[in-house]
Amino acid sequence: MTYRSIESLLVELSDGVLSLTLNRPDSLNSLSEAMLDGIGDALEQAATDPAVRVVKLAGAGRGFSSGAGISEEDTAGHATGGPEAVLDAANRAVRSIVALPKPVVAVVQGPAAGVGVSLALSSDIVLASENAFFMLAFTKIGLMPDGGASALIAAAIGRIRAQRMALLAERITAAEAYDWGLVTSVHAAEALDDEVASVLTTLSTGPAVALRKTKQAINAATLTELEAALEREREGQLLLLRSDDFQEGTKAFQQRRRADFTDS
Repeated sequence: MTYRSIESLLVELSDGVLSLTLNRPDSLNSLSEAMLDGIGDALEQAATDPAVRVVKLAGAGRGFSSGAGISEEDTAGHATGGPEAVLDAANRAVRSIVALPKPVVAVVQGPAAGVGVSLALSSDIVLASENAFFMLAFTKIGLMPDGGASALIAAAIGRIRAQRMALLAERITAAEAYDWGLVTSVHAAEALDDEVASVLTTLSTGPAVALRKTKQAINAATLTELEAALEREREGQLLLLRSDDFQEGTKAFQQRRRADFTDS
């Protein structure tokens, strides 16, 4: 099978490792509809490709992903079907990561924000640099977490810490994320590539059937609310996307000022 790259999402298969690289480093890999659909396309293809043993999901440059793009450039040129299409593409990408019958390794070398957090945490192994941080910034622009974050994060770290991340929109450092159980391991920046290579080798040469059954069993036991969460988040987010608060939050973000919400 051959895999298709686009400018903003590089897809490469080598030695059993399918590498998906978010490739918009100038915007910390903000996510467009095309990028998210590309992830879904690649993983749905990989599900039945015996040449793929493990998937690596990473970001180019100094960040993993700043989340769905809301800059003027994003809203003008990248979300071709509008916010609803981007939301649906994000949900499809998360579903494809969780459903893939092969391990997915997320490499978080810097910021992971918004739905970028959902992509990372829907993966099976999350390797983080000491420079990484995680942030659910949705409420800062009048939105709610999406991409299954309400289920993925609560499953990993519990309700109270999930509420802290979602309601307060704080940066969670790599060290905190590891202490909470949000990531698999944290490494010095200069050592991260070696650890990633080691983990990918272990998984790509491991027993594929046993790895598949293990992933499926753990996800079935811990992500029982994921599908319902995706639907709840979609319904709530579509309502919020039509609100005055979202319009104000977006303008404030683009103008680098504090938002003045009116609860409307």
